[in-house]
Amino acid sequence: MRVIVFVKATADSEAGAMPSSELIEAMGNYNQELVEAGIMRGGDGIKPTSAGKRVAFNGDKRTVIDGPFPAVGELVAGYWLWEVKDMDEAVAWVKRSPNPMPGPSEIEIRPLYEVADFAEVMTAEQTEQEEHLREELEGR
Repeated sequence: MRVIVFVKATADSEAGAMPSSELIEAMGNYNQELVEAGIMRGGDGIKPTSAGKRVAFNGDKRTVIDGPFPAVGELVAGYWLWEVKDMDEAVAWVKRSPNPMPGPSEIEIRPLYEVADFAEVMTAEQTEQEEHLREELEGR
């Protein structure tokens, strides 16, 4: 089971506050554990929304919106991509994580769709294309 694990943004992360060297070390050690366990497939911190843009879609119209964006508690400050046996294993690993922020914080876990989840709506050609793309990405 593949999951994406979101580190939710806080007022500190949206202000661009850098983590302490102690937190960087703790996260580095935690990430090393995830890699050694064969769980971690990728991950990174994400800059504040003041450095970002959104593109709003309405039919064929596109509107670019400059950050920062509101609703700090709903924004993402970082992520991991993990391969786990089930959601319980993902929860167990998140519970071992250092607190990613200097104060209260949240980490959200969401399963990723697999090709099989779209079996009822994808043609054989679409399935083959998706599988080929995934193989190509894994080979990089």
